Amino acid sequence: MELHITGDPAADKLLSDDAFALLTGMLLDQQVTMESAFAGPEKIRTRIGSMDPAAIAGYDPQEFVEMFKERPAVHRFPGSMAGRVQALAETVHQEWNGDATAIWTQGDPDGKEVLRRLKALPGFGEQKAKIFLALLGKQCGLKAEGWREAAGHYGQEDAYLSVADIVDPESLVKVRASKQAAKAAAKAAKTAGD
Repeated sequence: MELHITGDPAADKLLSDDAFALLTGMLLDQQVTMESAFAGPEKIRTRIGSMDPAAIAGYDPQEFVEMFKERPAVHRFPGSMAGRVQALAETVHQEWNGDATAIWTQGDPDGKEVLRRLKALPGFGEQKAKIFLALLGKQCGLKAEGWREAAGHYGQEDAYLSVADIVDPESLVKVRASKQAAKAAAKAAKTAGD
């Protein structure tokens, strides 16, 4: 598996090699560009020397926030997002023995169960969990039965809706266009409703 999300070879390699880094990138993917969100784990690893869930969970919370603030910042909301990353790390450490891949492999779960497990993680709502499930299925070799159905429209083949569909610069452009169209449609619907 080789992901091409950030445009930064080191950040993409970390996402490809480290399931917890990929999970963290998905967590950070809100109110910033996808590239910036998914480059966050590499910034964390470079600054504290690890993406190990136990190391992150055990890091001094105030120092972790300060590390998030270093330029370039890990996220535009360093306080809340640093706390969420530590909560995610704590959950993966405690509930999954520090192995993020266990969330989608332990006990050979089907797509619905993987989705349920993802939604139980701190910072993962329905949409984020479905997008991550689609990413696992489309690019990370997840074979869980029914994953496409569980991921909803994000699981559709040849859909350019989310980070799950980004494999190169061309697909990134298509995903951006579909996101902008969705935002415009939502805005138009809201205006029509007013």
